[in-house]
Amino acid sequence: MGSARADPMRAWHRQETETRVNTNPRQLLLLEEVRQRKNVTIEQLAERLGVTLQTVRRDVQRLAEQGHLMRFHGGVRLPSSTTENIGYVQRQLLNDEAKRAIAREVARAIPNGCSMILNIGTTTEAIARELMQHRGLRVITNNLNVAAILADNPECEVIVAGGVVRSRDHGIVGETAVDFIRQFKVDIGVIGISSVEQDGTLRDFDLREVKVAQSIIAQSREVWLAADSSKFDRPAMIELARLDQIDVLYTDAEPPAPYASLLEEAGVQCVIAA
Repeated sequence: MGSARADPMRAWHRQETETRVNTNPRQLLLLEEVRQRKNVTIEQLAERLGVTLQTVRRDVQRLAEQGHLMRFHGGVRLPSSTTENIGYVQRQLLNDEAKRAIAREVARAIPNGCSMILNIGTTTEAIARELMQHRGLRVITNNLNVAAILADNPECEVIVAGGVVRSRDHGIVGETAVDFIRQFKVDIGVIGISSVEQDGTLRDFDLREVKVAQSIIAQSREVWLAADSSKFDRPAMIELARLDQIDVLYTDAEPPAPYASLLEEAGVQCVIAA
């Protein structure tokens, strides 16, 4: 019965969308391409549609103004919820090349023999994979995926926080994890994030995860933020920190306006991964 109703509902939604974009076939095709890919660059759209970059930018501008798309530096995605993150498997695939480039840059900056905390996120998991040749690391984490990766490095001591394990991504959250993190003071805290907004706030979706990340910031002598460019201007509900609490930002592209000036004002070093 549910599947019988699904097709008419999809057809109605598409008809509504076509009405709102004045049935421009190119814009409808552009929307469909973004729906399928979830996250796509302006260059990819121009190639797929067989039009110029300028034409795509005009269409994207119009569709974004109508609320159909959300822009980020160099590309677009579907509007996202401020209350719920996208699924873990989707996040693993999203901007994978950018995350790996960021991970390599972060790993190059981490010295052997240091203490650090890695939190929840697919970017921090990519960083863990790049630390397999490091020696003498002591890594505290509330991410079971990070722990499993680094457990295969015999030169790395892994300490796992206690708390509630989220089944969807194996992150450890809750007050027990917060209390555990507070026992340590480390050289470097590396955190991922869901959103960087134009008021200089760093945001995420799960209050329990945010509380743990806040304790990581408090217990780290240096705080490094690893965030690909899709995180700029992405909405999320819960404030985790502000840019002036971060020492270094690792990202994959020059941050769009006004972030360059915000980073400068906050005294944050910005490292662009090749």
